[in-house]
Amino acid sequence: MDVAKIGVRLAAGVGVAWGAATLTFLAVQITPGDPAYAIVGGPEANPSPEVIAQVRAEYGFDQPLLVQYVRYLGRLAVGDLGTSYRLQSPVTQVLGEQIGGTVQLAGVAALLAAVLAVVVAVFTARRGPVVRGGATSIELFLASSPSFWLGILLLSVFSYALHWLPSVGNADGRALVLPALTLALPIAAVLSQVLRSSLEEVLEQPFITTARARGLSDAAVRVRHGLRHSLIPLATMTGFVVGGLLGGTVIVESLFTRQGLGRTLLAAVNAKDMPVVLGVVLLSAVVYVVVNLVVDLLYPVLDPRLKTVTATEARETVTANEGTETTETEEVSA
Repeated sequence: MDVAKIGVRLAAGVGVAWGAATLTFLAVQITPGDPAYAIVGGPEANPSPEVIAQVRAEYGFDQPLLVQYVRYLGRLAVGDLGTSYRLQSPVTQVLGEQIGGTVQLAGVAALLAAVLAVVVAVFTARRGPVVRGGATSIELFLASSPSFWLGILLLSVFSYALHWLPSVGNADGRALVLPALTLALPIAAVLSQVLRSSLEEVLEQPFITTARARGLSDAAVRVRHGLRHSLIPLATMTGFVVGGLLGGTVIVESLFTRQGLGRTLLAAVNAKDMPVVLGVVLLSAVVYVVVNLVVDLLYPVLDPRLKTVTATEARETVTANEGTETTETEEVSA
């Protein structure tokens, strides 16, 4: 990917972040409740009308919605996410204190989902109907299972019944197993379906026949040659993975009582703490954009045929060696 395309993707990323911030701003504004009460401690604090009016004036809540929106965008432009109404701390500090647990959970879940998807796809691609049908049924079941239901099922079996793993907290690595599985299993189910479909197409190509004719074992053919050429669809699904992880942490962190951005976001929504809500959403949008940009940059690495060449280079190549191309069979033979 050349510099111009990277610039276009970055500009599109800025647009995605702006759109996410705008939609969240509007959603928070139309939800019931008054953020002024969140600042003074909630309705249970029984603030006087004068205090509420003073808070509204101080924070600009008495201004037209368009004025509030423009001020918010102005603060974002200089990197100011504002101050939490509920915690009375800078939003950047709040996010910094909670992001570690979420990154740990999402990272382990993503790695686990990728490993499970690759293992299942490689083992079941072009197998008999019993193996393939059974794998497909399990994948459909996991992909359609709500996260909270799957988490409760794992808790009931491995924590409450067998007492193998703790049910809540961030104490140690054992407490991370069930939340990570809850996040990873539905994503792994979808990824394995995509990867198996791509792998089955690759295994029908002529260069696979050549590899088998050279005496390579079935496992070597699948892993060394088939898997390598099946990774593009899997990489394309990374956006789905990121979205699933970021969205799933809200439910999983609440269910397993883990500290992280998910629980912070849920508490902020309930308290109408708009700066924190907007900060978490904006951070999620930025992560999504960055991950997808990295995936675009990795495409030529995964498949050199996707490298971008200029029109002049293409014409020179055709003129010098018209009609020639590097085939997969030649790759295997080399």
